[in-house]
Amino acid sequence: QVQLVESGGGLVQAGGSLRLSCAASGSIFSINDMSWYRQAPGKQRELVATVTPGGRTNYADSVKGRFTISRDNAKNTMYLQMNSLKPEDTAVFYCNAVVLIPGTLARNYWGPGTQVTVSS
Repeated sequence: QVQLVESGGGLVQAGGSLRLSCAASGSIFSINDMSWYRQAPGKQRELVATVTPGGRTNYADSVKGRFTISRDNAKNTMYLQMNSLKPEDTAVFYCNAVVLIPGTLARNYWGPGTQVTVSS
C-alpha cells in the first residue's frame, strides 16, 4: 500500500509564489519518475513537470522558467516551486509517482490533489 499526499496549495495573487510538496509513504522499495500534473476546470489533466531519480527534469512549455521541480530521495518527497504565478495556473495539482513495491511490478500512484488559485 502506497500513499501520496500533496500539500502547499492555496490562494495567491498573480506574480506570487507557492511551493507544493508531495510525500510518498508505505511499503516502498524504490520510486522511479515523479511528476506533477494539473487540471483546470473544464480542461483535461496535463503534465506540468517530471523529475527522474537522478534529478533530470522536464517541463511543460507553459511553466518553463517559472516552475522548478525537485525531489529528496531519502525522504520520498517531491517539490514544485512555482514563481511568477499567473491566473491561468489556477488548477488542482496532482502528484504522480511510479513506485516499486517489494515483490511486485512498478505501479503508477496518484495523490488526491491540492488546489492552487491565482487571483488577478
